[in-house]
Amino acid sequence: MEGRFCRVEPLDLERHAAQLYAGIVADKERRTWTYLYYGPFEREDDFRTWLAAAAASADPLFFAVVDRASGVALGLLSYLRIEEAAGAIAVGHIIFAPSLRRTPAATEGMYLMLRGVFDGLGYRRCEWRCDSLNAKSRTAAQRFGFRLEGVFRQTTVNKGRNRDTACFSIIDGEWPAIRASFEHWLRPDNFDEGGQQRERLSALTCG
Repeated sequence: MEGRFCRVEPLDLERHAAQLYAGIVADKERRTWTYLYYGPFEREDDFRTWLAAAAASADPLFFAVVDRASGVALGLLSYLRIEEAAGAIAVGHIIFAPSLRRTPAATEGMYLMLRGVFDGLGYRRCEWRCDSLNAKSRTAAQRFGFRLEGVFRQTTVNKGRNRDTACFSIIDGEWPAIRASFEHWLRPDNFDEGGQQRERLSALTCG
C-alpha cells in the first residue's frame, strides 16, 4: 500500500527485523510496551523470535511501515479479529519507533490500512481496541475517526494488572467522510517548509 510519506508492506523478518529493532529500542523509557501483551525485549534475538512468529501469523496479519524517504522500516501495524463473513476487522499491534511518531508518515500508514479495509476489502466495520487506561491510544483512535462504543470491564489480565478494554469503531457509512478528512489533511499544502501541519486532523474528524 503506497503513500506519499510511507508504504505499508507485508512484514518480512529478514528485511525488516534489524531496522525495526534499531528504531523501537530508541524508546529508552520503554513506554512502547506498557499496554502491550509482550515486550520489552532485552536483546535483538528475543525481538526477532517474537517477530518471526508475528510474520508467520495470518491473524493478526502484520505489516511494516516503511519511511519512503529513507527506505527504513520504522513501525508495525496489523489487521486482526478478521471476520470475513461478517465484513468485520480490527487494526492493532501498533508499534512505532519514536522517530515515526507524530509524523505525516505515521498518520498516512493508518490511512492506508483503513483504505485497505473499506475500499480494498469492502469490509463493513473496523475496530480499534485498547486498554481503557491507555490515554494516547484512545486519543489516537478518535483522531483517526473511530467512535467510542463502550468499555468492556475486566476483559483480561495483562502483565499482572486488570485490563478494561475500550472499543472504538468505524463503519462503512462513515468511511467516505473520514477518508475525505485524511486526504484533505495529507495534501502537500497542509505542511509548511519544515513539515509541520497547518491544519490538525482531529479538527476534521472530531468536529
